[in-house]
Amino acid sequence: MKHTFIAILSAALLAGCCCPNTQESTCQVSPSDVVVSTIMSRRSVRQYKPQAVGRDTMQIILDCGINAPNGMNAQPWQIRVVDNQDDIAAISAEFKNANPRMAEEPSFRNMFRNAPTVVFIATENAGAQIDCGLLGENMILAAWSMGIGSCCLGGPVHYLKTAEEAKPFLEKLDLPEGFEIVYCIGFGYPDEQPEAKPRDASKVKFID
Repeated sequence: MKHTFIAILSAALLAGCCCPNTQESTCQVSPSDVVVSTIMSRRSVRQYKPQAVGRDTMQIILDCGINAPNGMNAQPWQIRVVDNQDDIAAISAEFKNANPRMAEEPSFRNMFRNAPTVVFIATENAGAQIDCGLLGENMILAAWSMGIGSCCLGGPVHYLKTAEEAKPFLEKLDLPEGFEIVYCIGFGYPDEQPEAKPRDASKVKFID
């Protein structure tokens, strides 16, 4: 069932984004195209409904992630998924004790922007961070196409890597020796509808 869904999703994405390879700028992209509409409608979500994303659904998201382009197909990542609410609550309590001002928001439920499912991306190669970024973008877009929100997070990673009290949580992630977390992504069903933030198109230039 999972592989059938992936095949259907892939076919839909390809149908939505592919244009004839012509020398003239004749390719018109409709707002209804699947890939374009997913990218343009995606928002970072920071308020989620309590339930974790089902593992079957997360597996599809993860499969999309590991199919991201990466140099020499080295797949230089390790990925860990935490959806145990007790584990998330326990490390969030430690974080809250260490950073009381950051937890003053009335809506604070956990240190991962309240997400009930958290994916940690690690690598042993500092030069592989681009590959890890592509992995995450694939997951974020796949999730959004299925109605699941996300938010890329760096602050919690800094805490996990530097706080003595976070060591048991890191050990539980069971990363191979030499691997360090680059960033994490919170996933969950959105409980808000953020507005799009403006983008500066002047930073993009065609060079003649």
